[in-house]
Amino acid sequence: MPSSPDTALIHIVDDDEALRRSLLFLFDSVGWRAQAYASADEFLAAYRPGAPGCLVLDIRMPGMSGLELQQVLRARGEVLPVIFITGHGDVSLAVQAMKQEACDFLEKPFKDQALLDAVGQAVRRSRDDLAVEARRNQAHALLERLSPREREVARRVARGLPNKLIARELDISEKTVHVHRQHVMEKTHTGSAAELARLMLRADPADLD
Repeated sequence: MPSSPDTALIHIVDDDEALRRSLLFLFDSVGWRAQAYASADEFLAAYRPGAPGCLVLDIRMPGMSGLELQQVLRARGEVLPVIFITGHGDVSLAVQAMKQEACDFLEKPFKDQALLDAVGQAVRRSRDDLAVEARRNQAHALLERLSPREREVARRVARGLPNKLIARELDISEKTVHVHRQHVMEKTHTGSAAELARLMLRADPADLD
């Protein structure tokens, strides 16, 4: 039984109506909230990101396939974990999906417990991904407070450069560097170069390259 299942939403996308009903009943029986869609387009029209959950997705469907839907979500930067349901002979497609960061795949007919276990793992991954995204967004928001010059000083402080060297690189006085450094720490709520470095890495690791 998953912990706090009521906070997550399981999305089922499959063109087989009987399977959709069966999965809705299964998830309801163990306390998971679930919603079913007959096509990828129907799912995309209804989906609202930001809540934990996962996508239980048929790999082959009329119109947009499961693989194509996965690619659309990746292109949008969505962090919703995907569990593929595959028919006989679709294992090679499932392997391709796993290479594109699908969470798992199950071949029909599958056991209910195997799906429930996969969903539990996917929801835990979803919660972790959303927490990381929230921390990244918070870090971005703090760093957006900095002026362009403060951002230049911040990068060098985070790399561990002393004020004298920062002043030389930016062709400004040490006193000016000191003032900028204080403003950076105040605006980002950091108390040391190490804390600032962690904040900047959380926002964008490339920022300190």
